Amino acid sequence: MKVGFIGLGIMGRPMCKNVLKAGYEVTVFDFNTAAVEDLVSCGAKAAKSGKEVGENCDVLITMLPNSPHVKSALFDANGAAEGLKAGSVVIDMSSINPVESQNIAAKLAEINVGFLDAPVSGGEPKAIDGTISVMVGGEQELFDKYYDLMKSMAGSVVRTGAVGAGNTTKLANQMIVAVNIAALSEAFVLCEKAGVDPQLVFEAIRGGLAGSTVMNAKAPMMLSRNFEPGFRIELHIKDLQNALDTSHSINVSLPLTAQVMEMMQSLKIDGREKKDHSALLNYYEKINNITVGKKD
Repeated sequence: MKVGFIGLGIMGRPMCKNVLKAGYEVTVFDFNTAAVEDLVSCGAKAAKSGKEVGENCDVLITMLPNSPHVKSALFDANGAAEGLKAGSVVIDMSSINPVESQNIAAKLAEINVGFLDAPVSGGEPKAIDGTISVMVGGEQELFDKYYDLMKSMAGSVVRTGAVGAGNTTKLANQMIVAVNIAALSEAFVLCEKAGVDPQLVFEAIRGGLAGSTVMNAKAPMMLSRNFEPGFRIELHIKDLQNALDTSHSINVSLPLTAQVMEMMQSLKIDGREKKDHSALLNYYEKINNITVGKKD
């Protein structure tokens, strides 16, 4: 099976390396030539365009920031769709609006190319060690055929329904993560203001009902005041915007999501959009005039 990979960013680069480690033949393309050279040093072949990637693969993986980038990589002049053969498949692992996933699938179907939307969760550390979670939308037959390929990058790969279901699941994931980080920030500010050591609070509650993967990943970053990404605030804003847009299109109200979205927008105004989303703590610190954790 020949694999194409477009999008070698903070997530795509380590994910592609894990595909190579699993023994697949991979052709890559990205505007970041340093990323391409890194993958070539790991055994990938470099293409000069998306079209060339499409010409040299049976299945194409895209891992890009948002739907405009995915559509551009596929459908612009010299895009991958110009090179893809009938019967090939695109697995889009980007996090985008589910409606856009369905639109992309429909356009690819016109040239007899299959499609799975398969966004991921876990951030850069899990992308590096190959333990991301993949949530997939698409036909069961295609899911079964490409399960092993997706599993080469992941700890879990679960089909949640038809095309669009993968990204709907990812939106749910991002909503839960955002609200959890906000709640953790709020609690730490309370503890700090009350004169109780947040580090000890974390150690006391992490094994109880309040404990979570989010807490275990983000509390140490907050307490050490390490807000380097990780997962950037600007990307979480994009995901929450997609969640709100989707909810409005089907008449669903998401009040907590909307509130955390505005907190993140406030951080963006403060120039912190490229920090890790654990920097939601900074929003609470600012409105309460207090600093949590290790003091600089």
